[in-house]
Formats: sequence, C-alpha cells, structure tokens
Amino acid sequence: MDARSQRKLRFLTAILGTGALGGIIFVVARVGFSPSQLAIGIIYGVLISGAIGTFELLASSGPLRDWLGSLPLTANLAIRSAFYAAVIIPVQYFDLGVLIAGLTPDPNQNVWTPIIFSAVFAIALNLLFAISNIIGPRAFLHLVTGRYHTPVEESRFVLFVDIAGSTALAERLGGLGIHSFLDKTFRSLTGPIIDSRGEVLNYVGDEIIVTWSEASGAIDCRPLRCFLAMRDTLQKLQSRFEKEFGVAPRIRGSLHFGPVIVGEIGDIKRAIVFNGDVMNTAARLEELSRNVDGGFVASRAAIEQFKSPLPAPLHDLGVRDIRGRSDGLAVMGLA
Repeated sequence: MDARSQRKLRFLTAILGTGALGGIIFVVARVGFSPSQLAIGIIYGVLISGAIGTFELLASSGPLRDWLGSLPLTANLAIRSAFYAAVIIPVQYFDLGVLIAGLTPDPNQNVWTPIIFSAVFAIALNLLFAISNIIGPRAFLHLVTGRYHTPVEESRFVLFVDIAGSTALAERLGGLGIHSFLDKTFRSLTGPIIDSRGEVLNYVGDEIIVTWSEASGAIDCRPLRCFLAMRDTLQKLQSRFEKEFGVAPRIRGSLHFGPVIVGEIGDIKRAIVFNGDVMNTAARLEELSRNVDGGFVASRAAIEQFKSPLPAPLHDLGVRDIRGRSDGLAVMGLA
C-alpha cells in the first residue's frame, strides 16, 4: 500500500474511532452504561463520522480540494459545516441508528438533543481539521502530545527546495501574481512529499523545507526520491502553469543530514522549530546548488545514510567551502 493510501486509511480509522467514542460519551452522559444504548450510540457515531470522513477524503484531492482551498477559512468551514448538518439531521431525525440496531424508535424521544450534540461534536472536528491543516498534521499531533515540549536532539534529513529565478518571476508577475504562483507550486509538490513520507517543516518565501527522521529517510532514499518526484510533477504540470502564468516553475534543492535540536518555542504563537548547524548548512548548500549543473547538491553525509541503491546517478563534487563553516564539506550532485 502506497503512502497516500496508508494516510487515508489512518485518517478514516481515526475518525471512525473518534465518532464511535463520541457516541459512547453521549449515551453514557444521558442514560448510563446500557449495552443496547451503547451499541446504538456507536452506530450513530460510525454513521455520522463515516460520512464526514468520506467527504474529507474526497476534499483532500482533486477539483473539490482545489475549490475548497481557494476559499477563505471561514467560507471553507461554513461549507463543511453545512455538509455535516446535511448528514447529521437526517441520521438523527429518522432514528437510523435505532433502526439499524433492529429496535423500535421511541416516538416521544427528544430528537433535537442528539442532533445538537452531534453538530457540536462535528464542528469541533471541523475546527481540529482546520487547525491541523494550518500547522501540519504531525506538528499538531506533536504539540498536543507534548513530544517536543522539552527540546530533544534528533538526527534528521533536511531537504531545502527553492524556486529558481523567483526574483525575476516576482517582477514579471507582480506581488499578487507571484504569491498565487508559489501557492500553486507548493500545493503541487504536496503529493511527492506525502508519497515519500516527508514532513513540511516550513515555507520561507520561495522555499519549502522538508524533513525526515533518520529511520524514515534512510528507507528507499526517500529524500532524494522526493526531490526527483517534485521535478517530475512540475514537468507534467508545465503546460498548465504556462497557460495560467506564462511560465512554469523550476526548482533547485539541497540535502543534508545530521543532529538538530527540535523543540517548542514562542509564547502567543507556539511552534516546533529545528535549530542547529544542519539547518544552516542545508541552507548554504541550497545557495551552492544555484551554480551546479543539475540544480541539486547533497552532502555525502546524507547520501551515505541511504540503505538502498540510488534512484538516480550522482557525481562527486569534491569538498566545497561552505559559508559559515570553518571546514569544507564533501558534496555530491545529480549527474
């Protein structure tokens, strides 16, 4: 199973489990631990969360994703909430959970209480989805669990990807035009990042920073495959970009590996950040990639971590002086 399918399966499993838990909480709060009522609560939770989860999966790709992504956050949330209401009200009003359980609906039951509870629960999920999408699913999980509340040192692959010629593009497209261009470019690069199980650390101007843990990145040369897949993706989308913007994006990249300090930082805006020489060196390597054939530079330290044959030939670029380092760094580039 590929990375995208696994991601969708994990998401659907999580939302079904959350829905079932919500149904249990509602039943226990209302009538206590009644086996038959617990079963009905679980059925309602799975029915509603299953429909919502299916909608969210459809909204995660294709034209629906592009359309929702083009809307302001408030409008996006409103449309999602309207769909949730269109699911919740019929399911609760017609007692579908009771009927599926093989029981007879109670005509005297107040139907609006479960409808309101389900709506509040679904809207809370909607807000969680929105927050997760803004700061990133993994970063959101790490903040909630407190994984990096106390800073830790980890060995990481760090991939810097830069849009070539962005200054000239900004002059040509204008401020709003270059923003739209970068947004569409970075959206297009999401697929290869997911496929390679990478994590978007940050967007900095015309640059995207992707990272992998030591164990994950070493498998199947994922960081290198990610960069190559990014180039292939943009090549396939070249005609679309040229039609919309008059020009297609080209990317450069740099890859480094080593220890970084990962931890939460800030007060009114809390974030998980990476610090250390690896980050600085990766940024300097990206500068070096601008003057190298192939537009990609990787430290030998990163390439030596890979456990499988390289997906593309690399050639030795020797030891290069890196700004900010007292010693040189052995680097390699795409052939």
